[in-house]
Amino acid sequence: MTEFVEKKHVQKNSIEKRDYQVNLAEQAIKENCIVVLPTGLGKTAVALHVIAEYLSKGTGGVLFLAPTRVLVNQHYEFLKNNLTIEDISLITGENTIQHRAQLWASSIICATPEIARNDLNRELVSSKQFNLVIFDEVHRTVGDYAYSGIAQRLEDSSARVIGMTATLPSEKEKATEILTKLRITSVAERTEDSPDVKPYTQKTDTEWINVELPPELKTIQSLIKLALDERYNTLRKNGIRLTEQQSLSALLRNRPFVLSQNRRSAKPLFTAIRIHYALNILEAHGITPFLKFCARAQAKKGIGVKDLFELDPNFTRAIHLAKEAQSHGIEHSKIPKLKEIIESVSGKVLIFTSYRDSVDLIFNQLTKLGISAGILIGKAGVTGLKQKKQIETVQNFRDGLFRVLVATRVGEEGLDIAEVNQVIFYDNVPSSVRFIQRRGRTGRKDTGKLVVLIAKNTIDETYYWIGRRKMTAAKSMGSQMTQILEKNQGIESKKTGLDAFL
Repeated sequence: MTEFVEKKHVQKNSIEKRDYQVNLAEQAIKENCIVVLPTGLGKTAVALHVIAEYLSKGTGGVLFLAPTRVLVNQHYEFLKNNLTIEDISLITGENTIQHRAQLWASSIICATPEIARNDLNRELVSSKQFNLVIFDEVHRTVGDYAYSGIAQRLEDSSARVIGMTATLPSEKEKATEILTKLRITSVAERTEDSPDVKPYTQKTDTEWINVELPPELKTIQSLIKLALDERYNTLRKNGIRLTEQQSLSALLRNRPFVLSQNRRSAKPLFTAIRIHYALNILEAHGITPFLKFCARAQAKKGIGVKDLFELDPNFTRAIHLAKEAQSHGIEHSKIPKLKEIIESVSGKVLIFTSYRDSVDLIFNQLTKLGISAGILIGKAGVTGLKQKKQIETVQNFRDGLFRVLVATRVGEEGLDIAEVNQVIFYDNVPSSVRFIQRRGRTGRKDTGKLVVLIAKNTIDETYYWIGRRKMTAAKSMGSQMTQILEKNQGIESKKTGLDAFL
């Protein structure tokens, strides 16, 4: 018999009582804490426990942050449906400043980070009105992301801070940055193997499928690599130290040095960076996304653009052959493989791809094949989806108006569609966080199936090995951070007199 949470301000018979959620919430109530819990196991329910506790103490003023409008709306609906309190507001960039000024007076606010940071800076709202601030997808609190600005505003606040994520970053520097910015004192972690979690998990089977590039793409790939080799040779002659293994990240790291101390290398460096992007898109996504990228890059002009798109014999030949291949309907060998996978399973399918042009390509190809599909992309640009349309798309997918949803990163974090048991990665991602987020969209109510498509001898394979290394590192990050925090607390407790005061 299912036991439900019985708590003041929580709707009766609405939230199943799970011991691990209760225990994680108790830890989060006591101290600034990051809750690490695999996707699909109810991080939002943990947040609900904490919110209800603060409401029952009469210390309201709750700010619940999430990185996308779809996810913020999902949290808003969850709280509205499961709390007895009516004073809950949703704030995004689609509200006018005048309207937001009224909404900020609510007891519980669900908001996107950019608008929260901007309104804090405008002094439309004060950080002092919040006693509890929840950062969903807390792994984003690095660099100049809006979460960092909000954390800065909370430095003089006594608000309890809670971070929630399915995984900490694999890089120790990033994990430490998050702990420091949010003044975190503990990590409350559960894995799929934790004894109190195991009864609630579903298995997800992962299959890595290799595909061969069509001969036409291999020819284009070879020409682009020749153009890239030429730039690497020039950079090395100019004294830029580069390893034999051609790496985009290594080139990007060289930009400050080249711009300040080696200006003669600017043209070959920026051209090489542009070629790398073009090559990666061709290898992982196909002909049409490659040609669209080239058209945009050429239109922007900039350093070395004319040399590459008009004078370079290898690159101009590559573009000519790509257009020829496109005219014959050749795109990428992943497309027929997608059709094969989708037709072999019943039920809903979620396809992830990192590149927006790739979303359009996949959608158009599936539609031609008679497969009903929808698109979920961010709001940026002329073709972007506004918040209302994003929410409508997700709901239509839930309701079965189409069988396949093709999504960019906006669908990776927190998207809750319980009936999806087949997820396909059209491209690979060199990030443990993004891999885990994508994988977590399946296996929620039944055994999940994940398929990752990898084009042989391409960037897909490189990202596969980087991703595996980072996944291994991420698994131990929670315990590493706990040890550091405990050690720091031990040092603090030993301080006396002036040391303690300082």
